Amino acid sequence: MPSRSAWKWLLRKEWRELMTSRSFWVMLMIMGPLVGVSFISAVRAYAEASGQGGTSAGLADALFPLDGVVAPTFSAYEIAASFLLPFVAIRAIAGDRSSGALKLELQQGMAPVSMVALKALVLTVGWLLAGIPIIVAGILWTSYGGSLHWPEIGSLALGHLLNAAIVIALATAAASLSEHPSTAAILVLAVTVGTWVLGFVAAFSGGIWEQIASYTPSEMLQAFRRGLLRLNLVLAAVAIIAGSLVLAAVWMRLGMPLWRKVAESFVIVSVAGVLAFAASFARPSWDVSENERNSFPERHAALLSKITAPLRIEAYLAAEDPRRFDLELQTFSKLRRTMPDVIVNYVSSTATGLFEQAKERYGEIWYDLGGKRIVGRATTTDAVLDAIYELAGIQPPQEGEFGHRGHPLAAEPVGAVALFYIIWPLVVLGLGFFFQRRRLA
Repeated sequence: MPSRSAWKWLLRKEWRELMTSRSFWVMLMIMGPLVGVSFISAVRAYAEASGQGGTSAGLADALFPLDGVVAPTFSAYEIAASFLLPFVAIRAIAGDRSSGALKLELQQGMAPVSMVALKALVLTVGWLLAGIPIIVAGILWTSYGGSLHWPEIGSLALGHLLNAAIVIALATAAASLSEHPSTAAILVLAVTVGTWVLGFVAAFSGGIWEQIASYTPSEMLQAFRRGLLRLNLVLAAVAIIAGSLVLAAVWMRLGMPLWRKVAESFVIVSVAGVLAFAASFARPSWDVSENERNSFPERHAALLSKITAPLRIEAYLAAEDPRRFDLELQTFSKLRRTMPDVIVNYVSSTATGLFEQAKERYGEIWYDLGGKRIVGRATTTDAVLDAIYELAGIQPPQEGEFGHRGHPLAAEPVGAVALFYIIWPLVVLGLGFFFQRRRLA
């Protein structure tokens, strides 16, 4: 049983190595300009849409900071997590192996799983430090007079934190599996490119590929960008993170036969896959967006939630048909959150639907509610709801007034260039030299 002093020693060691890691300080320095270019571009585009260039008032009134400023600014962290964070995480494992520090750590009596978890925790704290520029961007935005809705910001921050945790866990596993840091970096890059390829295949093929691709990090972030907190995504991410960290711990052990590591790895990957699959059945979700874009109005939601009969929908639309995208985002995704039993199947023989337009059934949407069927072609939300109400024999509710107005703001990103492009890199550079000198002292 390791002593408390052993844990403190490992924690101090990992933190000291992170603070003296050149890759960490390079990542931290680049974060300023990355966030800066995203924030400045978003603020200027938001100002133009708000009427700075003569935009109509109707468009300006529909503007919300989540779409126009917050989500685009946060996108810098998706880029950094994919291309910068893996090198910092790989160094934390590969550096110990090459220097011999791993043998000293194992001699302290600590379980490899606990060691890996502690290293991942320190790396996560380092990633949180890289979030300071986004806080600066938020302060600048509010100083311009912009509004922020904290629940949706918290949801978006959670999504990016889970994405970073997945990257850290995968990079840790890759560093433990491989003998050289460059090999680990190639493995992580291969996984990243593989998720992009999977998304590309899902866009053309749909079906099961589309369901699998919805749990890749890039697609997972789409829900958080809309202010939708889904329990199934959180649980699936936790399963992937835990499985990757345990896998890293298995390959970190020294002197174990290769066949045993391979067998244990197969079991770990299988268990993580089963847990991630089981997480996909978790239905709870929370719409934390300011304009409740992921939910139907209360009057519709109250009626739809009372319909207990199973609803089956068949939409004859190709994967790249814009009507299918609008239906899924604006209507079907909300139906799944509101009604207890909804299954949507898309039917198409091609990816684009370009040569299916002449077919008789293409564009039809069949609704089956408790054995009653009806067909329609309209893809608006009102048309879909009217079809469901007709099958259920329910009188549609009277429409109320629109209760969510946007927050247009025609402001210039004053001070952002100096803060993100000059002050932040200089401050980080100075702190980096300070910690490097302390290491040499």
